[in-house]
Amino acid sequence: MSIWWSLHLRREAASVPLARRLLLGTMETAGVDPDVSYDLSVALSEACANAVEHGGDTAYGDSSGAFRVTAYLDGEKCRIEVADSGPGFARPQAVRPAPTGAENGRGLCLIQELADHVHIGNKPGRRGAVVSFDKILKWRKDAPLMAV
Repeated sequence: MSIWWSLHLRREAASVPLARRLLLGTMETAGVDPDVSYDLSVALSEACANAVEHGGDTAYGDSSGAFRVTAYLDGEKCRIEVADSGPGFARPQAVRPAPTGAENGRGLCLIQELADHVHIGNKPGRRGAVVSFDKILKWRKDAPLMAV
């Protein structure tokens, strides 16, 4: 079984729950275990929130812009990629815990805790950040599209 979809979303807060609901609906329909679906939906929400907050570059006239979410359910794995057109990361990203008491900065750490594999970097040869992560899927016993 293989399912994939891609969304091009505005950098607006309302885009985050839209992407999350589409992922949850896809996984529920396919028969993915609800705990795995929830973990991936939280990780997706964090990646989308980062794209909304940091994914544009006002220095280049991109104050609203858009970002892209792509999800692949293929066999026993789900891979999600969130890409924006912002300035990207200044240097290779090492995920560090946010300082105690910080109001933000926990999203990438949370993604790393919820997913099996995480890649955080920049688009090759272009402007923009890419956060991708994957997770091994568990299936409900009655899953209509369970991987075989």
